[in-house]
Amino acid sequence: MEETNYVRKDTGLRTGTSENTIPRKTTSGEKPSTEEALQGPPLTESYYPHRKTYYDKLKLFQKSDLQKPNELKGMMTRPLTFLTFPVIFYAGFSYGSNLVWFNVLNATASLILNGTYGFSASIVGVCYVSPLLGVAVGAAYTGWLGDALIVRMARKNNGIMESEHRLWLFIPSLVLVPLGLILWGVGSAHHVHWFGPVFAMGVIAMTNTVGLQLSVAYCIDSYRALSGEAIITVILVRNTMSFAIGYGITPWVEDMGLQNCFITAAFVGIAQVFTVFAMIKYGKGLRKRSVSKYKGYVSEMAKSGMVH
Repeated sequence: MEETNYVRKDTGLRTGTSENTIPRKTTSGEKPSTEEALQGPPLTESYYPHRKTYYDKLKLFQKSDLQKPNELKGMMTRPLTFLTFPVIFYAGFSYGSNLVWFNVLNATASLILNGTYGFSASIVGVCYVSPLLGVAVGAAYTGWLGDALIVRMARKNNGIMESEHRLWLFIPSLVLVPLGLILWGVGSAHHVHWFGPVFAMGVIAMTNTVGLQLSVAYCIDSYRALSGEAIITVILVRNTMSFAIGYGITPWVEDMGLQNCFITAAFVGIAQVFTVFAMIKYGKGLRKRSVSKYKGYVSEMAKSGMVH
């Protein structure tokens, strides 16, 4: 597409500093004003590229496209090399860890709602209104309430927002992740009222939403100039974990049973959420150590027109 295929290389526009401007010559010998000096000489009409015609936009191949260097290799390898950034890798791990539990819910929904409670397929579908509400609550929490909390923390930090401020929003997950998993699996094993598992669906969906939004935001806040390709790295880690749990959840439940399976899952979930405290303490230091590497990749991507 034309807008995504645009080469965003530096065009050499003046930045507004005196080093990049040429004073205007006058006939009377007087010096130009400061404002005129900063503005520099007027740009001629030939400075701007010609606008493409409608026919040019329909062409399958354009001369400018054939003259561009092939950036495909860099676009394929950089997301893999970004795994060496601890913060980016952690963002992928955090995203995947929270998504795992929603995948577990999806994999066992028919087993529990249909097998244990005798719900028809249509009623199982209706039960997913609960995750829908959970997603709405999670989005409001990380959005409106989360932004207000981050602004408050930044004010206390002399007006400087640190990327790790956002991670404090994971605190409710320490309770909600095990609560949702135990109520869903252990509750169903003991045949609690159907409202219990349905409520757990909403809780698990809420923690999933909180986890994915905070993880992605933490990555972008830390490496904004690399955010486009860094998110690909995050998705690679997330999808690997998602595939693993999808492949193993059925034998896990069959071998351990619902109760033991979800008690184990609850403790694993707590352990995963606790890792956020390590990033709160050491995340800033890890980001500082990666500054030179970060600048190198930004420069590399800027030369190829990938930073915008």
